[in-house]
Amino acid sequence: MTRLLQDIRRTPLLWLLVFVPVVLAAERLRPDAHTLLFLLSVLAVVPLAALLSRATESVAAKTGDTIGGLLNATLGNLTELIIALAALAAGQYMLVKASIAGAIVTNSLFMPGASFLLGGVKYHLQEYNRVSARLQAALLFLATIGLLVPSAVGGAGAVRGTTFTQQLSLGLSVLLIAAYALSLVFSLRTHRELFTSAEHHAEEDEPWPIAVALVTLALVTVAVALVSEIFVESAQEAAESLGMTPAFVGFVVVALVGGAAEMASAFSGARKNRLDLSVGIALGSASQIALFVAPVLVLLSYVIGPAPMDLTFWPGAVVMVLIATLTISLVTNSGRSAWFVGVLVLMVYLVFAMTLYLLPPAAQ
Repeated sequence: MTRLLQDIRRTPLLWLLVFVPVVLAAERLRPDAHTLLFLLSVLAVVPLAALLSRATESVAAKTGDTIGGLLNATLGNLTELIIALAALAAGQYMLVKASIAGAIVTNSLFMPGASFLLGGVKYHLQEYNRVSARLQAALLFLATIGLLVPSAVGGAGAVRGTTFTQQLSLGLSVLLIAAYALSLVFSLRTHRELFTSAEHHAEEDEPWPIAVALVTLALVTVAVALVSEIFVESAQEAAESLGMTPAFVGFVVVALVGGAAEMASAFSGARKNRLDLSVGIALGSASQIALFVAPVLVLLSYVIGPAPMDLTFWPGAVVMVLIATLTISLVTNSGRSAWFVGVLVLMVYLVFAMTLYLLPPAAQ
């Protein structure tokens, strides 16, 4: 653990870790100070994200970028899963669905777009394994179909909210989880040679010992989950005082802060010309939310929810998820990237964000 303490001492960004106990204490002492808790939680998540990024890079150096990206996506999505479980138990199904759709769009547009831009500013042209990117994009498209079908059927009106919709969502959840499990077998076992990382520069920093990295990953993930839960609880009322709409908060702000840990790792990898790690984290996280987290929440709603949850989303969310999937499928087809590719992807995300920010209250 000496290496960990040394890195904290010499990295000013990690000094913000002091806000982690501060926000936990403030939540107990001033639970009604929503704006204060909102700002403190943001300050606490940033250094935790940086620490998680450093630990994940150390693991990826030992295991390879494919497994490293999968590990980071899994641990990063643990935050969204914990938040969604709390909302699920409270019966706030609209919040659960908003966080799912927002996380998919953010991870498939904002994270890879910013990674392409940050990496492209430093390197003239970057390459990554397009086979891995196309597989993740295909999985994301499959998940989009799984969300589109019950939403389209439910939108017809005749069967909306019926037992049929619930049974369809339950069956689709099982199929999506099975598809995700088989994709792991395909990419990590039977055809692992297809998913080797594209050539990149050597590490700038010496990786931590694997034991230190794994312990840090576990502890920081727990801390991120605790802080993110405080953030979500305070975000709604704090956002109103800051002039943000509920739709913007649920779809954009919560997704960005909840995925801060993964974004830090993806952006750091892009700046080190390790675009395989960045793309693996971004698309792996998006497909994991769509194929695993969302179906698991449907199954758990039968156990901890007041009523079964279905996969019926409102039309605007389905359209945004579909456009995000088609966009990232198009730009990752070549396996090469430059800074302007990142600009194009970010522009699509900003169109969605601006629409939600300006959305009239009656339409939310």
